Amino acid sequence: MKSLNIINQYIFKALLPPFIISLLFLTFVFLMIRIPEITNKVVNYNVDISAVILLMVYMLPQFMEFTIPMSVMIAILLTFMRMSGENELIALKGAGVSLYSLLPPVFVFSFIGVLLTSMVTIAGVPWGKLSLKKKTIELAKSNMDMALQERRFNSEIENVMMYISQVDIKTKKLKDIFIEDRRTKGLVSISIAPLGELIRSEDAIYTIRLYDGVINQVNAEEGSVNSIHFGNYDMNIDLNDMAGRGGGQIVKKISEERFFDLIRIIKTGTNDNKLFRTALMQLHEIFSIPFACISLGLLAFPLGVQSNSLQKSSGFGLGVFFFLLYYFFLAFGWSAGQTGKFPPGLAMWLPNIIMGGAGIFLLIRNANEKPVRVPMFLKKNITAIKNSILKKA
Repeated sequence: MKSLNIINQYIFKALLPPFIISLLFLTFVFLMIRIPEITNKVVNYNVDISAVILLMVYMLPQFMEFTIPMSVMIAILLTFMRMSGENELIALKGAGVSLYSLLPPVFVFSFIGVLLTSMVTIAGVPWGKLSLKKKTIELAKSNMDMALQERRFNSEIENVMMYISQVDIKTKKLKDIFIEDRRTKGLVSISIAPLGELIRSEDAIYTIRLYDGVINQVNAEEGSVNSIHFGNYDMNIDLNDMAGRGGGQIVKKISEERFFDLIRIIKTGTNDNKLFRTALMQLHEIFSIPFACISLGLLAFPLGVQSNSLQKSSGFGLGVFFFLLYYFFLAFGWSAGQTGKFPPGLAMWLPNIIMGGAGIFLLIRNANEKPVRVPMFLKKNITAIKNSILKKA
């Protein structure tokens, strides 16, 4: 029994270095993906460095929500791949130690990952998203160009959605503009124009001047549709409306709501069935993503034990591959849950059920000396994923 405790302590300590390295590396990679956008703000919009640092801090919880479970899986996978490659597992089996006896440090390590990720999903993610939104609005108010991100649907201004194909920062010229305006009650105006320009009228009020376009007005109450062709058309935009409501109060999305606010929305109920379902799914996601540490850890353990045929350097790619598979199931669950095809709880916990079930199956096969080999095409994909990540870094 004492020797088994020593082995468990040895395995637990061996899990820590690859976890820390993977967490730092993956979080760095996620930040690097957003660097071009941040650099654009600094170079073209003269954003202060302190504001850039704050933006990066606000982004961190959204990255760590996924990088912690990924790092837990990679750490377990790499540790047992190393032990398998160095014949440590064979020595343990020869001493009468079963694979099931090696599970306690894996579960403890995974549960610590659950606690860390829960702290991020419950407190960090809502705070980060809302703070990022506030800071973005603050920066956009000081520079309208920043609010008009090209080739993106811009909906920060209340009841106005804009899509602009190209924005010339120096000349303020706009190309291929689409604007949906719902500021007039009961009337939806859709303006389309090939050209336009941005004109500053007052401190926080801008005018978007459109040329040679068309306005389609839909009156829902009267059931009428009007089309108006124009040479010039001016649309005024008040950046104070970016706050969402009067008095500067920010309108929160469900993903930006705090944990207890989500519970209140669900308990009190709402006439909007879609909003209620989304809130319920968001609540389940807060816990399902942290518990991915256990389901993915349970999958990584038998994969690491049987991966003699894989190179050690492929372990990282293998971990990322299976996490991407997990994320695919999570995205599928969101889609199916929002359409009502799946109950919200099942939709959000389905990836954990699939990954955990696969892990249990592989564990039983390995314990019975019947390992499942990784197909050759999967090995090639794993290597490609690993190389792609290393290039981005």
